[in-house]
Amino acid sequence: MSTHEWDDETPDPVDLDGCPAVAEAELGDVPRSGAIRRYTRDATKQRAGARLGSLLSDVYYSVTVLAIGVAVAAGVVQQVGQSTPTVTRAGGSDLMPTIVGVLIGALAATVVSLAGRLGPVGAGGAEAAWWLGLPVDRKGLLRPTARRLPLAAAGVGALVLALLDGGLLDDTVARAVRAGATGALAAATIVLVMSVAQSLGASRRVGALTGDLMLVVVPVGLGVAAWQGLTPDKLPVPSWPVLAAVALVVVALAWLTDARLGRIRASSLRESGSVAAQAVGAMVSMDSRELGRALSDGAAPAARRWVSRLRTARGPASALVTADLVLLRRSVRHLVQVLLAMAVPVLATVVPELSGQGPVLLAVLIGGYVAASASAEGSRCAEMAPILDRLLPLEPTTARRARMAVPGIVMLVWAGVVFMAVGSWLGDPAGWFVIGMAGVPAWAAAAVRAAYRPAPDWGSSLVSTPFGAVPAGVGAVLARGPDIVVLGLLPTWIALVLGNASQTLGIIQIGTSFIAILVASSTSTKTLSERMLDAQKEAEKQREAAAAGR
Repeated sequence: MSTHEWDDETPDPVDLDGCPAVAEAELGDVPRSGAIRRYTRDATKQRAGARLGSLLSDVYYSVTVLAIGVAVAAGVVQQVGQSTPTVTRAGGSDLMPTIVGVLIGALAATVVSLAGRLGPVGAGGAEAAWWLGLPVDRKGLLRPTARRLPLAAAGVGALVLALLDGGLLDDTVARAVRAGATGALAAATIVLVMSVAQSLGASRRVGALTGDLMLVVVPVGLGVAAWQGLTPDKLPVPSWPVLAAVALVVVALAWLTDARLGRIRASSLRESGSVAAQAVGAMVSMDSRELGRALSDGAAPAARRWVSRLRTARGPASALVTADLVLLRRSVRHLVQVLLAMAVPVLATVVPELSGQGPVLLAVLIGGYVAASASAEGSRCAEMAPILDRLLPLEPTTARRARMAVPGIVMLVWAGVVFMAVGSWLGDPAGWFVIGMAGVPAWAAAAVRAAYRPAPDWGSSLVSTPFGAVPAGVGAVLARGPDIVVLGLLPTWIALVLGNASQTLGIIQIGTSFIAILVASSTSTKTLSERMLDAQKEAEKQREAAAAGR
């Protein structure tokens, strides 16, 4: 008998616990990928404990929420379209198609950017840990994931374009349906092209940067065209034969994507799945900061070609400012947001047909908040991981004031350009420049206050809403930051409504900016009403203690 064979008297090999090291089992054929996917789904259902009634309840709830959201959006868009006066040029052409074109271009750029950051094909969590290592055809495992994002983009594109065309352009139902079909096919085409590019080994960062650049070039280009008088009389919508041809292209792209799913690298699938899981978790928990971190980190380069020497760091406060400057410089997405936020108010004052107190006020409000929020990435990172804030010998309030330096520098440039344009439009550049400079600290304080806001307390009581259950204090949490924009910059808003940058309003703006800095420097996470209630309870305790002492 060979030494590699066992006779009847030789005991089976055992491990340290006394159990057989190798159990007897019959080896069969490797299962197909579809069978593995069905097995995973069935095992998940068995361990979930959900029944058919709960599934139907969830489906009914989702459909109801979607219907309510679409109805609300349709009502808002229709109301905006009816209340907005017809804006025409001297030649009689309507500017509303150009405005809708700007919105559509921004939507297309957003789809490109999100598709680049999300993969768009990915496998996260247990799927990446188990599925990607199996000796099976990977196409069958990734098909549901590859279909998810194109279908979601198609649904969003159809709803948005149908609402814009039917609400703002006041077109017929048939044209709105064609516009919705156009949006669905265009969005699906973008995502499928990004999927094919991912299978070819293209970097997700390239797609993200392409979308960011489109987000600036498309709206600014259309705005400049409107300024030069190049405005279409009506927004073109493809005919049904053209849409049928585009649908064939979409089918071809879907087939090509499916054929190349097995060629996508495992590392790319894991990275995309991780970003998508982080983004979904942030949306469910209503944390916009975590969502921004997921989208920003997903497109960040893995390595830097050169390292900054940080020569401006001369002390604790300057070290914080230097770190924030480096972080902003490395974030192309936020730099693009600042440029776009600067261009929109300037175009609102330059295009004569859009120049009015209402449009300019809205452009300054939205553009200013977007620019300030984009410049506060350092504060958002410090709220998540306060490493420098803890290591450096700085008081918490001092650290927050140091974090206002970079948003202040950015808003100093933004306000100088925007309010000089507003001043040129209203005929008082010097007065409006002073108003803009006086409000810079308030913008910086709003950005830092929003970055350091606490997360919603999901352990507290929940409030039932048409869009789901939310924590009771979520409104007060989300208002941190925008409250300073509204109240801290109230003199600026009054000046824009009146069209007069008076010296009195400038002095008041300096005072409100100082108050905004004090409010944003506070480390208290309670709202004003909660602090007043706590003060009242403390006063009652002191009175009771004084009465007991007598």
